[in-house]
Amino acid sequence: MIRSSRRLADGREILYFDAGPVPRDAVDSRDLPPVSTLSQMRYDALLGEWVVVASHRQSRTFLPPADQCPLCPSTPDRATEIPERDYQVVVFENRFPSLATAVSEDVPAAAPGAPFAELRPGFGRCEVVCFTSEHDRVFAELGTERARLVVDVWAERTAELSGIDGVAQVFPFENHGEEIGVTLSHPHGQIYAYPFVTPRTEKLLASVARHREATGRDLFADVVAAERTGPRVVAANEHWTAFVPAAGRWPYEVQFFPVRKVPDLPALDDAERDAFVELYLDVLARFARRMDTPMPYIASWNQAPVHAGREDWWLHLQLFSLRRAPGKLKYLAGSESGMGVFITDTNPEDIAEALRSVVVE
Repeated sequence: MIRSSRRLADGREILYFDAGPVPRDAVDSRDLPPVSTLSQMRYDALLGEWVVVASHRQSRTFLPPADQCPLCPSTPDRATEIPERDYQVVVFENRFPSLATAVSEDVPAAAPGAPFAELRPGFGRCEVVCFTSEHDRVFAELGTERARLVVDVWAERTAELSGIDGVAQVFPFENHGEEIGVTLSHPHGQIYAYPFVTPRTEKLLASVARHREATGRDLFADVVAAERTGPRVVAANEHWTAFVPAAGRWPYEVQFFPVRKVPDLPALDDAERDAFVELYLDVLARFARRMDTPMPYIASWNQAPVHAGREDWWLHLQLFSLRRAPGKLKYLAGSESGMGVFITDTNPEDIAEALRSVVVE
């Protein structure tokens, strides 16, 4: 993998990742104002969680027509976010970031009239990852070579972003499908570098600690070992297992765990990366063909924090869809949104069987 670093017209970094040497010397010809990020973090003292306030994102690009897509390569008639005429995988700093390294530091100590709601600058980094220059292609159709390049890019970005002073966790993810809330239809994902450990990660690590104290064993290892021989396995190979979790929250949810315990993507070796691509494309094809139209989904990498808890963590990917049946979505209504108690409309064992039965060849 070859990386080329350039700058966009407003100073943001853009990175080209290619399988072989490709000259990358196109210049961004647009007249762009400097990016101004006014994000701030507000601490919810009752829940013990940080909330990011990024009101400047209201003006971000929303569902442009295909011929106005900002993620397609530039042409002589139209300049986009990618100056080159073609590309393989591209990463660039989001123009409308929730978190940024150059965020304004001028924030008060607390929210107005709320002394327990501590305020901090919205420090971090938000990157866009374009998987292909082809506007109408989806991840499931990338092929093994391009998908493997994307995995290598996720790992490279995780390693680099983890080295930024103040970053506590790196989160690569993909939102796919308008039903999920995607505002740009071009095949892409994002990477967030948070200045705190996310609530989900903290909760998982607390469960691991309780299990070790009670049993002396590794909770991740116990759960994964049980699932690998259970009725909810969707697909598996020498290095990975993909299964529907026993207490899955979403109508369709699959978790991917490597056989070897590793903390994050950079720790995967070549064989494990190849094997993940094989399994992931297989399950994505099942998601695409399970119903009359491809399911929208979120693909969410659960990586170890940059510092604390790394020795306890087991890297895994969550792939889930909020579609419960053709033409029907699972809405997070009163119980889920109000109390955080998920009530699922599907049975995990039935979902695993339904996904296994999908013909992918």
